[in-house]
Amino acid sequence: MSSAFAQASAPVLDIEEGVATITLNRPAQRNRLENGDLKALLAHFEHIERDPTVRVLVLTANTAGQPKPVFCAGYDIGGFDEPGHGATFFEEIPDALAKLRPVTICALNGSVYGGATDVVLACDLRIGLQGIEWRMPATALGLHYYPSGLQRYVNLFGLVAAKRAFLTARPFTAQQLDALGLFEALVGPDSWAQTLQTLVREILALAPLAVQETKKSLNEIAGGDMDEDRLREREHMTSRSADFAEGRAAFAERRRPLFVGR
Repeated sequence: MSSAFAQASAPVLDIEEGVATITLNRPAQRNRLENGDLKALLAHFEHIERDPTVRVLVLTANTAGQPKPVFCAGYDIGGFDEPGHGATFFEEIPDALAKLRPVTICALNGSVYGGATDVVLACDLRIGLQGIEWRMPATALGLHYYPSGLQRYVNLFGLVAAKRAFLTARPFTAQQLDALGLFEALVGPDSWAQTLQTLVREILALAPLAVQETKKSLNEIAGGDMDEDRLREREHMTSRSADFAEGRAAFAERRRPLFVGR
């Protein structure tokens, strides 16, 4: 583990060759999220959004020393009592994550609980570690969950599984999550790094402008905010782009395209 993770801290941001990595870094506390961590995540998201070189964001966790890996135990419920915080503040994190320009991947390298499950769902893609557990205990704590989180659950789990998550508070196994189509891959520790690296490389090989604009459109459709004229405008913009010209030329010449993002 890098020296950056030697001591527990707020989430750590690293940017290298077009890939930003945010690592939750409180392994001894099962990476629970305190209000200071939420503020750090929002600051990291803003930094990433302003950096045009970042095309992929990987969200993962430091699980060193844990008896069983836990990606995140959820929001520290003691934070509800801090002025200006609580459920309304927590909601800002997955909402901001879902709107980011880069493609977001959750490298879910441990079990996940509570509000952190919505952070996972807010990512575009997910890789899961075999043997992990997922649980949403909101109603077991007496809480009606916030609207955008419920919407993400219904959109990604489907209504039946979302009802199971909230109306029973029972955990899901990794296999049950995989059956819902939640993961791009569900792998063991030996295949973890290679699986993640391969997915990142494949995304970086795509046309940046087309990926960025298509992500916007897919999110709008999922959120019930589809505007056909706006989508057509994006379609026409990319059809006139240098990247589309390069993509067609590369296809005809049977070579790898060299996209420039415009």
